Amino acid sequence: MTIAARVEDYLKQNAVEFELLAHKATGSTHESAHAAHVPDNHLAKAVMVHDDQGHAMVVLPGNAWLRLEMLNNASGRAFKLDEESELTDLFPDCTPGAVPPLGTAYGLETYMDEALTTLADVYLEAGDHRHLVRVDGSDFARLSHGAHLGQFGRRG
Repeated sequence: MTIAARVEDYLKQNAVEFELLAHKATGSTHESAHAAHVPDNHLAKAVMVHDDQGHAMVVLPGNAWLRLEMLNNASGRAFKLDEESELTDLFPDCTPGAVPPLGTAYGLETYMDEALTTLADVYLEAGDHRHLVRVDGSDFARLSHGAHLGQFGRRG
């Protein structure tokens, strides 16, 4: 696999130009950024959470950790972190653990850290552990339309 079918379709439906960057197989966002020679803070990563209303996606810079209490305070909900094993059905076209940070493409409620809204370029998981997608920052904002914005991450 190179790019998840749903991600590619979503980019094309929204007329977003993108570049696919190959890198060695990695096991984390930080490793992917390093392997692809991109800054951690320009790599958008997805963190999946759930509550009694269902799953949601939080999109953070690659150099940030989710502050669950900030998310819960901002949303008025009681989210908990998802286990990777709970996500297979939500992302059937992706390799486990390689969740693209495009919640809208997967019909998920999305919360996005404001730090990602000012970047010229944004990199994101393509759906496997060997590729990143580069898009223009304004296109990423457009792809994330409807996401709840806030400060949900702690820089690491």
